[in-house]
Parts: sequence; C-alpha cells; structure tokens
Amino acid sequence: MNLFYNKNGVGDVAFLQLDPAEGEFDYHQFGDVVRITQDNKVTGYNIFNASQNLSLEGNGHIKLTPELVEQLQQTINDAGIDDKLDSDLSPKFVVGYVESKEKHQNADKLSVLKVDVGNETLQIVCGAPNVEAGQKVVVAKVGAVMPSGMVIKDAELRGVPSSGMVCSMKELNLPNAPKEKGILVLSDEYQVGQPFFEE
Repeated sequence: MNLFYNKNGVGDVAFLQLDPAEGEFDYHQFGDVVRITQDNKVTGYNIFNASQNLSLEGNGHIKLTPELVEQLQQTINDAGIDDKLDSDLSPKFVVGYVESKEKHQNADKLSVLKVDVGNETLQIVCGAPNVEAGQKVVVAKVGAVMPSGMVIKDAELRGVPSSGMVCSMKELNLPNAPKEKGILVLSDEYQVGQPFFEE
C-alpha cells in the first residue's frame, strides 16, 4: 500500500495504491473518493480534498502511519464504501543475510539466493556479479517503493520465483554510488532484519 500526494503539482488529491497494476481500470466515484478496480479487484483510490480529511506532510511518496491509515479508512467508509484497508506498515528496506547462492538453471548471469530477513527467508533471483553467500545486504521487500518509483512485487525471472530485490547503492539512491554493477555489501555490525532506512 503506497500513498502519493503533491498538492502543488496535481492539486489536493491523494493517490492510494493498493496493488501495482497495468492495463484498463474501472473508476467509480463516491463523493470525494474514486474507487479504482481492475477485473473486480480494488487496486487503489483517488481522494479529493485530501487535506480536509488526512494529515498529509510533504510531497511525493507519503510515509504511512497507523494514524494516517485510520484516517484513510475513515474517509473511504464515510464516502459509503465498505472496503477494509489491509495495511502492512513493517519496514520494506531491511538488512538480509545471504544464506545460500545457487546458479540459475536458465540464465548464466543470474543467481538464486536464500536470504534471511529476520522473520522469514526469501528466495530472490539476483544478477549482481559480486553477490556471495555469507554477505549482509540490503533487501527491498515486496511492496517497497524504490527511489526510481518502481514498486517491488513477487515475480518470476526466467521461470524461477523471486520475492524481493537485493539492492545496489545506485538503486537505493545513496551518495557516491560506484558506477560498476554490484550490490551493496554491509559490514557485520548490521543486524539481520533491522530497517536499513530510518522509517
């Protein structure tokens, strides 16, 4: 679930994205709330006059808090929509530990990793030339919004399921990122599962 708001750029409208989707959408307006669906599944909402109902600070990608999710839920319900927001506010950029690395069966330059992120172990397909078992790395979990605007989702890469992404400095938009390809390898003092960014 991602919230975008830019009053100066597009007016007093908040865009709540539940699931990244492409293609044709259906739009149904209920007062100040537009419910966006695709194949009868809700993918998001546009909320007009957003500043009257929501505590919004800043522009662009807005950090969701329990209070803001409650305000969004109230605004949607007040418009006569019975939908319940399912909000996972856990950190999306976390420290992971690469437990194992195996060669991808269908691609020479890809590896299949098992990465411990604290509360679960993810299978992630990675193309970085410098990734190895035993490293601590930055993992963008499913639902993370990269600085480029790309949303991380479950995928299949050359037939192998992948849940998340092991990140480079450039992908994280960190200063002084090297030009050569490769993931960011963290030092040992980082704890597996801890948020990489202050969120």
